Amino acid sequence: MNLKTRLGLFTHSETAKKPGAEVQPAAKPEPAVATQRAEPVEASPFVPVSPLEQEWKERLHDRLLTVMDLSLLGNLEEKQARVKIREAGQQLLKEMSAPLNDAAHQRVVKLVEDEILGLGPLELLMAEPSVSDILVNGCKKAYVERHGKLELTPVRFRNDEHLLHIIDRIVSSVGRRIDESSPMVDARLKDGSRVNAIIPPLAIDGPILSIRRFAFDLLHIEDLIKLHALTPVIAEVLKGIVKARLNVLISGGTGTGKTTLLNVMSGFIPDEERIISIEDSAELQLQKPHVVRLETRPPNIEGRGQVTQRDLVRNSLRMRPDRIIVGEVRQDEAFDMLQAMNTGHDGSLTTVHANSPRDALTRLENMVAMTGLDLAPKTVRAQIASAINVVLQLERMEDGSRKLISVQEINGMEGDIITMTEIFKFQRHGIDEQGKVLGTFKATGMIPGFYEHLRQRGIVLNREVFDPNRKEDWGEYVN
Repeated sequence: MNLKTRLGLFTHSETAKKPGAEVQPAAKPEPAVATQRAEPVEASPFVPVSPLEQEWKERLHDRLLTVMDLSLLGNLEEKQARVKIREAGQQLLKEMSAPLNDAAHQRVVKLVEDEILGLGPLELLMAEPSVSDILVNGCKKAYVERHGKLELTPVRFRNDEHLLHIIDRIVSSVGRRIDESSPMVDARLKDGSRVNAIIPPLAIDGPILSIRRFAFDLLHIEDLIKLHALTPVIAEVLKGIVKARLNVLISGGTGTGKTTLLNVMSGFIPDEERIISIEDSAELQLQKPHVVRLETRPPNIEGRGQVTQRDLVRNSLRMRPDRIIVGEVRQDEAFDMLQAMNTGHDGSLTTVHANSPRDALTRLENMVAMTGLDLAPKTVRAQIASAINVVLQLERMEDGSRKLISVQEINGMEGDIITMTEIFKFQRHGIDEQGKVLGTFKATGMIPGFYEHLRQRGIVLNREVFDPNRKEDWGEYVN
């Protein structure tokens, strides 16, 4: 019985056996042993593929295309399809007398599996749990972020066409497209990771791919405390803020942990509440049972059918939400989000890219201006001051750590200016010999206006947590 007969995979053009196509099967092993041998060897993403392995990977890939009808794999689950490819690849390498040791043999087969069913060379990086970002700058350079630091990896693509093929595979799986007429796209992977791609002519030096990964194990507030992103006292205050249904704006630069904090804070929402999340590209991992997830849609090739975040925010108001969570406000949807917060939809959360709490409010004001409505600046600021209760500012430090550096309450308007009060802050002291940021989380001594709001709802905080002299409760938080 030949290889294709045993695998049940024939090319469409094959109608008869070819001379010399018979494969002499080895002694039949026990099923448990066969399964064990078929398992791929997990390779480190930072171990380069040797020229010999790359050569045999391409030869094996080409050979598989001639003996297998890969279209039939579409009828199988990915795990089953991988087993089929693995068995075929191992047998073919033996036939071809590949000069590879056992580890290289299985590594080559795994590379071919990834090329046919996965993300090609990127699979090696996706398999590494410590990688938080994958940044591909053309076919010859791939960086990763691990523990807050960027590293150049040995991962390479054959050429730009190879990288474009992987990008197209990603975006087409979520019903999006990328080509010269639409050279930028946001998408997501099956595991929820966020993907951005931009190709020529906009990307001068070749296709650019950015993947923001998310942990498989959802973080909880205790994890942020262990990572020294905040303190137990601040964690209790955040829990009270969410339970008391205050509207929260999470601000920070790229990669500061805004989405992570939003996910963690969503865990404080009561299970009986209905949450509607709105995102450009779905990435939130809200830790609640009753979540309705909405995602925008880009225009089709004819320029029609686009659904924006603003459309989704408006529609969500008709869906009986208890809370509305916008993954990130970027454009004119900010106006509708503020309207929702001001008309009974308390307890909403959203994020914004900004370098300080004051900058965050300025950005919201600019986004409202994108609506084209003729609103006076003071009117817009009054809307913001009325809608947002708390601003949380995050920062990524030089050592790669992320910290909640400021908790500020919006008090209202004073003339044309929105007034704010800082409740907690991270006070830096310097950097140690290992390059770690030294600092202390401190209360500023200001009792927030929402203290009484929380107390009236049965959420009692000891007033002493706001005393800046209670250093023993805060301690020195050093990574």
